[in-house]
Amino acid sequence: MDHEDLVFKALADPTRRLLLDRLFEHDGMTLGDLEAEVPELTRFGVMKHLGVLEQAGLVVTRKQGRHKHHYLNPVPIRLIYERWIDKYRDRRAAALLDLKDHVEARP
Repeated sequence: MDHEDLVFKALADPTRRLLLDRLFEHDGMTLGDLEAEVPELTRFGVMKHLGVLEQAGLVVTRKQGRHKHHYLNPVPIRLIYERWIDKYRDRRAAALLDLKDHVEARP
């Protein structure tokens, strides 16, 4: 599986998106902090989701003493945006400008 596929797989799950949202709001959370944010999951469940996010490069960790802090890495999302969204948006905008020019050129 290539890196882009790993990012899409990670983003496909609503629980993982929720964890990313929490890290966006409060970067550097520990496993315990994140576990409290998703009470319907066990500690093991949160760890499993974090593992998928780490494998995709969406979360990076840093150990401080006995605690492991999790940080959002927005770079893979930005690369997906540039590759899959931005280029299509530009094409659509160009088509709309062409249509505008065509309509305005009519007598």
